[in-house]
Amino acid sequence: MTINPYQLPATEEIQLVGGSAAVGGTLQNGIEGNYDFSIIDVLLEAWQKTDGIKWTFFFAVLVYIVIVVGIGLIFSMADHAILEAGMREGMSPSMIEIIGSIMAFLQYIFKFIVSLPILVGITMIGVYRSVDIPVRFSIAFDYFEYTIPIVIAAILTSVLVALGLVLLIIPGIYLIIAYLLTQPLIVEKNLGAWEAMEASRKAINHHWFKVFFTYLIMVIIYLLSILPLGIGLIWTAPMMVNMRGILYRIMFGVEAARPEVVAR
Repeated sequence: MTINPYQLPATEEIQLVGGSAAVGGTLQNGIEGNYDFSIIDVLLEAWQKTDGIKWTFFFAVLVYIVIVVGIGLIFSMADHAILEAGMREGMSPSMIEIIGSIMAFLQYIFKFIVSLPILVGITMIGVYRSVDIPVRFSIAFDYFEYTIPIVIAAILTSVLVALGLVLLIIPGIYLIIAYLLTQPLIVEKNLGAWEAMEASRKAINHHWFKVFFTYLIMVIIYLLSILPLGIGLIWTAPMMVNMRGILYRIMFGVEAARPEVVAR
């Protein structure tokens, strides 16, 4: 078989999105490990792509914070009203304490269920930015229909990571990195919770140390940016989201860009 030296690698696609070329993989190639990347290149691209995304990202985060705080205030007022009614009715202190604990638990569960799809949506801002698809802050609120698999994946991931950390620590660290792309796989590739977890783990496993050091360097940059009064977060917070999106694009590609494939 004659190999054309000018032919693109089978693991990459050139996509014309928003007027610029982006390289991306596929779900199957990601799982099989048919991809590679340079840590420096990923970080540099993540930095470059902060331009044009910062205010979109921070507005989405601001709305998210308002929603979470609002939920807390609603539950606090309800809790206060219930306790006042209980005291008027002569409810025992132990019963009042039980009711307070129940309300606190319900508040945690409600915040957990509502916040997870929004956080996944914020991640998707970085995924779309990675292929230069125009982003809007409302993307963060587009994925509530995936709430059930998102929540199931979050619970399973937390349990497995916790077990791994208890059992020698290293398995837990391995799983923290291995499951990093689970949530975007659920909403972008429409996978089930366990299917997405396994796809993320299998793909990242091929270059686990590269992914680990990419995140480690990004976290160090992020922490250093906090020192000057947190001003650096204006760039490093969206940069971190971009970095995750770029890694996702390299491994799995972005379906929204597929119709614009111009060469293979």
